[in-house]
Amino acid sequence: MRRLTVITALLLAVGLLVSISAQTHFSARSDLVVLNVAVTNDKGGFVSGLPADAFHVREEGQPQRVSFFAEQDAPATIGLLIDASGSMLENRDRVIAGITEFAKASHPDDEFLPLVFNEHVTAVLPSHQRFTSDPAELRDALTGNLSARGRTAFHDALAHAVDAIGQGHHERKGLIVLSDGGDNQSRLTFNEALERVLASNVVIYAIALVDPLALDHNPKALRRLADGTGGLAFEPDKVAQIGQVFQSIGRDIRSRYTLAYAPAQSKAGQLRRIRVTVEAPGRSSLKVRTRTGYVTSVPTQTTNADEVAR
Repeated sequence: MRRLTVITALLLAVGLLVSISAQTHFSARSDLVVLNVAVTNDKGGFVSGLPADAFHVREEGQPQRVSFFAEQDAPATIGLLIDASGSMLENRDRVIAGITEFAKASHPDDEFLPLVFNEHVTAVLPSHQRFTSDPAELRDALTGNLSARGRTAFHDALAHAVDAIGQGHHERKGLIVLSDGGDNQSRLTFNEALERVLASNVVIYAIALVDPLALDHNPKALRRLADGTGGLAFEPDKVAQIGQVFQSIGRDIRSRYTLAYAPAQSKAGQLRRIRVTVEAPGRSSLKVRTRTGYVTSVPTQTTNADEVAR
C-alpha cells in the first residue's frame, strides 16, 4: 500500500510539472495564428504589464478568441539577410560591428542565421550548422564572407530566408534585412515574395542602405515588408547610425507580447486581414504593431540548407 501511495504521489508531481510547463512554454500548432505584438505609448516607449483581456483581435472584421497569451523576454530565431552587392564594401565594417554588438546584447539563447546575397544566397556559417548563438562566431563568419560583388536577387533571397528561419528552434522569429530594396535578378516578383513572408510568422526589420548612384534602389519595398509584419523600417542618413539602429531593433524584439488564436477555416491562398487593438483603463494613445495579415496554406518550396550556394 505504501508503495502504491508513493507511485501515486510521483504521478501527481509529474502531472503538476507537465501542467506548469504547458502554461509557461508555447509551441505553435499549424492551425494557430501567432502574433508578436509591440505596444508603445505616445512617446514611443514600450508598454509592459498589460493583461490578456486588454487585447482585442479581429480577423476580417470578426472578433477572435485569444487562446494563448504571454509577455516574456523569450529567445528568438533571428535571420540576418545582408545585401552583398552595390556599395556594401564601404559599409562592411560598420555593418559587422553593429551586428556583433547587437548579438552580444541579445537574449543569451537567441540563435542567428546569417545570410548574404547578390544573385545567389550564401549561408556564411559552416555547412554542418545553420544557426549560432555565439557573437564571436557570427562576427568571424561575416568577416570572411561579406564582400560587394554581383547583381541583386533580393526577392528570391527574401523568400529563401523566410523558409530557412522556419527551421529554427524558437517560436519568436525575426529577419533583419540590410539592403537598398532594389532587385535586378530575381525570378520572384516582389508581391510573390511578400506572399511568402505573410505566410510565415517572421517579423521583418529593414535597414535601407541606399547608394544615391544606384538606379534600382527601392526603400519603399523595405518599409512595406516591415509594416506588413509589424516590424520597423530604418533609413539612416549616415552609416555611423547603424549601431543605434541595431539597438532599437534589439529593444523591439525583446519587448513584445505573444498572442495566438485558432482562425476559422478558409480557402488556401487567401489573404486574411488582422487588426489588433488595446484598451487599458487609465492608458490612452497606445499604438499597436503586429502583422496586418497572413496568407492561408501557401505551398512553399522549402530550400534545404545544403542547397544554399557557398
